[in-house]
Amino acid sequence: MKTTQIILNKAMMVIAATLLPICLSAQDPGEIMREVEQNMRGDASYNEMSMKIERPRYTREISMRSWALGDDYSLVYVTAPARDEGTAFLKRGNEIWNYQPNIDRTVKMPPSMMSQSWMGSDFTNDDLVNASSLTDDYTHELLGEEEIDGHLCYVIEMTPKPDNPVVYEKTIQYISKEHILPVRSENFDERDNLVNTIYFKDFSTMGGRTIPEIMEIVPADKDNQRTVITTHHADFDIDVSEDFFSTRNLTQIDP
Repeated sequence: MKTTQIILNKAMMVIAATLLPICLSAQDPGEIMREVEQNMRGDASYNEMSMKIERPRYTREISMRSWALGDDYSLVYVTAPARDEGTAFLKRGNEIWNYQPNIDRTVKMPPSMMSQSWMGSDFTNDDLVNASSLTDDYTHELLGEEEIDGHLCYVIEMTPKPDNPVVYEKTIQYISKEHILPVRSENFDERDNLVNTIYFKDFSTMGGRTIPEIMEIVPADKDNQRTVITTHHADFDIDVSEDFFSTRNLTQIDP
């Protein structure tokens, strides 16, 4: 009887090992990432957020508001502290602008600036204005499944398509199967070294949908350093048109 049970257990293991690749191949990783973008942003969205930049010798906090329309339009407006109030970033298609109120000047940002730090944080300009599309600018491979922080996740490897000006050479995404939302994102450079890890935490309902309330980025090579963005308010049912996302509007937003 014991021998029979052992044989059955081995047979079940073989069947499971055979079926797992088939089950995974049935999931399109590109479509999973497309659903992630839709869940995080919706068709049009508005957010109020704060960002805490933590360094060994100081801590700095920034408050901001953001608007987005699909994949092609986004605008981020800094509301505090006073010295940075009015600073704004705009994305229209493949073009990015930055308005600097202290010199009353709007500057078009070249692709080379997208990998630079945003407002002295650990996030890049690309991260904050969503310049890269998780679906259109990458190829995707479903590596398997893994439990992360209590969430059963799809593990998806993303590599940039040729000639796309993205910041990272490879990204490993851990996507909650329950919410189809990111739980962790690991970003790598051209030498396959880990650059940073982004953690998505405190899933809660805002604006009628579940989103991660906290996004924390931790550099791989810098001790006691991180940046945390907290979403305080989100609205996914706003009436906004493409005309709102104009360089003229960068200087006219009502704080």
